[in-house]
Amino acid sequence: MGFKPLLLAGFIPFCSLAAQLQVDRYVVSFPGGERVAVSQALQHTFPNGLPPGVGSGLTFTGKQHGELTFATVTDRGPNADSPDVGEKASKIFASPDFTPFIMTIRVSGNNALASEERPIHDDKGNISGLPLPQGMVGSTNEVALNSELKTLSSDPRGLDTEGITPDGKGGFWLCDEYGPFLIHVDGEGKVLAKYGPEPAAGEQSVARGLPAIIKWRQPNRGFEGVTRLPDGKILGAVQSTLNIDGKSKNKATFTRLVVLDPATGKTAMYGYPIDTHYKKASDAKIGDVVALNNHEVLLIEQGKDKDKVMHNRIYKVDLRHATDLTPFDSQTAPEFNTPEALKKRGIKLATKTEIVDLPQLGWQQEKAEGLALIDNRTLAVTNDNDFGLTSSLAHPVDGAKKLDDYQADGKGNLTYNGQPVTSTVVLSALNPPASLSELWVIHLAKPVK
Repeated sequence: MGFKPLLLAGFIPFCSLAAQLQVDRYVVSFPGGERVAVSQALQHTFPNGLPPGVGSGLTFTGKQHGELTFATVTDRGPNADSPDVGEKASKIFASPDFTPFIMTIRVSGNNALASEERPIHDDKGNISGLPLPQGMVGSTNEVALNSELKTLSSDPRGLDTEGITPDGKGGFWLCDEYGPFLIHVDGEGKVLAKYGPEPAAGEQSVARGLPAIIKWRQPNRGFEGVTRLPDGKILGAVQSTLNIDGKSKNKATFTRLVVLDPATGKTAMYGYPIDTHYKKASDAKIGDVVALNNHEVLLIEQGKDKDKVMHNRIYKVDLRHATDLTPFDSQTAPEFNTPEALKKRGIKLATKTEIVDLPQLGWQQEKAEGLALIDNRTLAVTNDNDFGLTSSLAHPVDGAKKLDDYQADGKGNLTYNGQPVTSTVVLSALNPPASLSELWVIHLAKPVK
């Protein structure tokens, strides 16, 4: 059931937002009763499964008789934090057989209804959301665990989808955080083509054709948003600063917008300047991106600032005078340089203008991860609800109450300071509103293009 439209005139405390803004707030529901099945070991905890985690990406597909339609995509599936395995990060996958999928959301009246689940698949069958094997381009070096903290197999075909945009022919382009990859699928979710960072000699890769430097994305922070420009080129937004040779993630002043021309295979890259309020540059994250024209996009930037306040802001980004970074990637990486050094080398970043500060409109969800353009005065935003799943520590040892205090052995056991413990990790459901899939339609005070 959706929220009724809410007029936020007197609610907004800042002069820049003094004009009346109307925000139509909805909670996405699933009239077909769609749920995500969990592993057998978790069925007693989640007898009805988990809510579908739609909203990792969003794109507007049309309006007819007052009904708005969108396409949305899930990420890699329900997973939760767990202790490291050795020196490697790990995640608990509550549904190891999960397949990322596309859905249609229809908005009319007071309702936002999701239906038409289409699993992402290729000629070999359904795609999984499990991490890629170690040593492969796109591997996060994460250890995938089941709910009993036992190691799961990796999957060279695995995808962590995060964005969606129409291809203009009835299909879609998706983006992925692992590779990062750009994936072309038909209207039913079948993979037609896949592009990834160009591998170095001797490296294994399941895709190629994109600039090699983006393989230095921080683990699981590859492409977070994707959009098709009016000229047919595809733009993918790298979620966070690159970490070249493990040295640049907190020295960089920008993340990258990568443009692919599928017709020619040519690529270009531009620097998007991140905000300066973060404790570390690596805390900055992109949520989603949508094209206004061939040189301007709207983009969500999010992350916690120095005071741990969560920000979700929508910016208008202009690439018109930005430098194509491709020629510089064979030289000293510009991530290592100060803004002054970039200027000396003739490198210009994109420019940006704030359009909406979502928390000032009452947005409470942590992650705004879907952004769509309905018309030049109307936007739509969705959140990623992480399938309503969270993890916590059970039976902690005195003085060690955090997951990070422990180590997992991949065989179902935890240790603390090298000693076996009876502590374990339990999965539970997030409480509302964090567990809800929200969709907001925002009517702007003035056009964005």
